[in-house]
Amino acid sequence: MASKTRAESTRTAWREVLEKYREDRSAPDSPAYWSPMDTWSRERIREVQDEKIGAVAPFLYENSAFYRARFDRLGVAPTDIRSVETMLANWPVVTKQEMMADAAAHPPYGTYSTCGPAEWDDRGWMLFSSSGSTGVPRVFRYTQFDLTLWEQANARALYSGGLRTGDAAFVMGGFGPHVFAWGVQYALRKMGIPVIPGGGMDAKARAAIIQRFEPKVLVCTPSYALYLARTMQAQGVDPATTSVRWIIQGGEPFSGVPGTLARIQELWDATAVEFYGCTEASPHCGGYSCPEYQAGDEPFIHFLDDIQVWETVDPDTLDPVAAGERGISVCTNLHSESAAQLRFLVGDYTRLSDEPCACGRNHLKGLGCMTGRADDLINLRGIKFFPVQIEEVVRSFPGAGDEFQIRLSTQPDGLDVMTVVVEHDDPSAAEAIARDVRSRCEVRATVQVVAPDTLPKTEMKAKRVVDERRAG
Repeated sequence: MASKTRAESTRTAWREVLEKYREDRSAPDSPAYWSPMDTWSRERIREVQDEKIGAVAPFLYENSAFYRARFDRLGVAPTDIRSVETMLANWPVVTKQEMMADAAAHPPYGTYSTCGPAEWDDRGWMLFSSSGSTGVPRVFRYTQFDLTLWEQANARALYSGGLRTGDAAFVMGGFGPHVFAWGVQYALRKMGIPVIPGGGMDAKARAAIIQRFEPKVLVCTPSYALYLARTMQAQGVDPATTSVRWIIQGGEPFSGVPGTLARIQELWDATAVEFYGCTEASPHCGGYSCPEYQAGDEPFIHFLDDIQVWETVDPDTLDPVAAGERGISVCTNLHSESAAQLRFLVGDYTRLSDEPCACGRNHLKGLGCMTGRADDLINLRGIKFFPVQIEEVVRSFPGAGDEFQIRLSTQPDGLDVMTVVVEHDDPSAAEAIARDVRSRCEVRATVQVVAPDTLPKTEMKAKRVVDERRAG
């Protein structure tokens, strides 16, 4: 009974801290900002981060068997983690592998979440799951209390990106147990922005919806924005002449990939903005665009770091890297009753800066945006590179289509090889593309040219790497 009492009391204390900073807005605080938190100073942001960390550590210890076991294994007490500084000193990053092992040992939900059967039955809201593309899917149940936090965080991000009342949005997603489309949907409701639901339609049907109902906003993955534009062109419709002026993008890196952002915006004559997060530690939006995000030499995103702590670490040592140095992202989520996390290794590459922004926000910037996850690293015959490097080649090559595939296989003699499949009208382009791949990635590859619109399209994350190599 005593243990249960501690669980309840720490949950109450954590919810009280969340409630202290919770907003319930249906309209912006000012013409430029949804929330006054958008212009907090770095000092104020750190004060709130520290206050939340001091409350969340004992809450996790008492309400998550996963976290309790980790605290005990490390010999760390919840009271040892009272601030960002003490967290960094005492708490190694949590990896997906740890969560996957926990989910496999305690199916179907694992023990890393703090929404158990009692909370789910009493005030459950919705279940979400990671894609499982890198192993066992991680499942999360969220409460109605979480929903109120989600709505406001996502509304802040979308308002910063430029969305305003009257900008009807066409949300094109399957609405399965993945967070992206749902997060946007609930934020649009809170903002009073009308929605045209686009689930269960093929590209031709969606193209017809755009022409008939003239939405100003599209919500989709970058891959699908390209595919839909090409579908309209094949119908004799120029996407740039449609009503679309904003494209909310999530699920894949795009604005940090040279050529992809420009291609999407040119095709639609619209502004594409980021809606970045991850199921495990940033189920609502974590990274977002502001009016200045394309104003400099490279695009950037802001992080909602008054409700989360974002940092970057070395991909090999997992030690923190200095501001401005390239590293992989780590998120401490301080904005959930059900999925608070301490230093979860998200794993996307970026460079952090705390320089004030011309938009008036002091929140951290991710310079160059996010450029793919460490999980995506390809090791071919000892040469390491990322799929986005191949994407950069494809985007920069004149006449190349929007889709590509990287196929990895093992020859009969045991040699691992790579074939890059590219859409192009001219089969003779293969040699030049292969040369660019070798220059960019320092690895030799065979390039197979196929006709445009040959490769599969998807409304969710594109699967561009097919690894069929033999183990050993």
